[in-house]
Amino acid sequence: MCGIVGYVGKRTAQNVLLNGLKRLEYRGYDSAGIATLDDNNRPHIARSIGKIAELENVLLTKPHDGHLGIGHTRWATHGGVTVTNAHPHHVGNIYLVHNGIIENYKELKEKLSKYNFQSDTDTEVFAALIDSNYKDGISLKDAVAKAAKQVRGTYGIAVFSPNEPNTLIVARLGSPLIIGLGQNETIIASDASALLGYTREAIYLNDGELAVCTDKGAEVFNLNLKHLNANHETIDGNVEQIQKGGYQHFLLKEIMEQATTLHNTLSGRIDPKLGKMHLGGPNLTEEEMRNIKHIVIVGCGTAYYAGLLASYYMEQLVPDLTIEVVIASEYRYRSFHLPKDSVALIVSQSGETADTLACLREIKKRGIKTLGIVNVVGSTIAREVDGGTYVHAGPEISVASTKAFTAQVVTMVMFAGMLAEYHSGNAELISKITKELSELPKEIETTLKKHHDEVKALAKKYAKYNDALYLGRDTAYPIALEGALKLKEISYIHAEGYASGELKHGPIALVDETFFEVFSIIDNWLFDKSIGGLHEVRARGGKTIVLTNSDAEIDADDIIRINSKIKILAPLLLNTLQQLFAYYIAVDRGNDVDQPRNLAKSVTVE
Repeated sequence: MCGIVGYVGKRTAQNVLLNGLKRLEYRGYDSAGIATLDDNNRPHIARSIGKIAELENVLLTKPHDGHLGIGHTRWATHGGVTVTNAHPHHVGNIYLVHNGIIENYKELKEKLSKYNFQSDTDTEVFAALIDSNYKDGISLKDAVAKAAKQVRGTYGIAVFSPNEPNTLIVARLGSPLIIGLGQNETIIASDASALLGYTREAIYLNDGELAVCTDKGAEVFNLNLKHLNANHETIDGNVEQIQKGGYQHFLLKEIMEQATTLHNTLSGRIDPKLGKMHLGGPNLTEEEMRNIKHIVIVGCGTAYYAGLLASYYMEQLVPDLTIEVVIASEYRYRSFHLPKDSVALIVSQSGETADTLACLREIKKRGIKTLGIVNVVGSTIAREVDGGTYVHAGPEISVASTKAFTAQVVTMVMFAGMLAEYHSGNAELISKITKELSELPKEIETTLKKHHDEVKALAKKYAKYNDALYLGRDTAYPIALEGALKLKEISYIHAEGYASGELKHGPIALVDETFFEVFSIIDNWLFDKSIGGLHEVRARGGKTIVLTNSDAEIDADDIIRINSKIKILAPLLLNTLQQLFAYYIAVDRGNDVDQPRNLAKSVTVE
């Protein structure tokens, strides 16, 4: 959840660290700090609560020089939001930043009773543990490796000591770290976006690895200090992708650019003339493809809802498959059984989601093939799955996921279309969906432009409400769940998503003039049943909004109709309007749209 940046080189470290932390603001945080060594090898620390701007104000009174340092944005886990609990932490000769959770920190703290701990954090204990090992001629590298073996939990750390002034030590277990290799400089970050503009060459550190970083580069070791040959990889993306591009917020930019990003997702993967879909990365033989009988889709939050929507299409495209969609945070602790002819789709925008990653590892232990549906190149899930595909949505900076949802759904549909060739799938449906996929980017662009002002006005009308229900049937049900999630994430309105058929099983008791209800109604074989649910809410005084692709007469307080050649995949069009609706409600309520309270982009701890 938190952000780490480190630097050693010829530039002024403070400037690089602040720039990097600003690029990581989207991950969610409540305090920030940097520690540097000045040109006389004297350490300096600056910390503050609140936004990076507050840290900059602190530095105005006492700027740091020097060419080595570490920075951090903290999202509170152990201890409240205070300057004392903010990172970096200093104990003895150790300066440390840390992402993750040390589960045995209380036990370690008792053993380190000689230290006068100042904070409530597990991180300060980790720093003290390293300092306790850093003696009798032992190098900083050795001290960190020894400490890493003593902790239990997850960590991504960057450490320096004035005793070794040109060296940063980094290590990871369950929390991402990337080492950017520049010209006479090395930059450390928990996310590649902080490295863009400095270098495109990187080492993605694996779990159980440690690296010694200097201005000459990096050497990688395991925790037994055996030297490892690290792969040098190219960072995907550019600086322009992580800028707002004239939009007020990243969220609006990411909603509006879905036509472009979806074109990237589809490029080279569909042939509408032949009705063919193809993904290059599943790494499955023809025999393995034919033998698949069961697919489990694993995700959290928006990724889970993407899997749920995709499952409706997958079971139609390949009728002889059993499709199961599970929430990773629950599934990882269940005594689940998977048949040998199963394949698991592991869905995560960041590729670092802790619960989803834990499921991946549990599933692999059972000998089941795993395929990643991931956006971030080089992420942990992307590296650990047996195969898979990138969704190519580009960097998603806003905490609330939008374009990744669309890309994830489409990617899983393409996998099903490819799989259908080996399972005598529904050829007519494959052809129709392939054609719609080819038209979808343009239709999304048209839908967003045509209805933009209409949605904005609708949001203003409903921005004062504090409760909402989202309802849908069939393929509109998952987007009802996703629509409610988007609204609650960024507007803080209490919103719940339900299948319309569940109204009489409880939710209808909530309907009164203080709620508004959003119905997504698809023009399909369940249209009349969807209208029936709408009438039930109207009869009880509910304030109803309908999003639909039907031109039939509908009785509701507000209706937005899309006129599109897209029919089967119409829920994806309606979902873009839900995204826009949530965005403008949040803006009208004066919220921090890109960094909503209590949330983080990459959930790397439980």
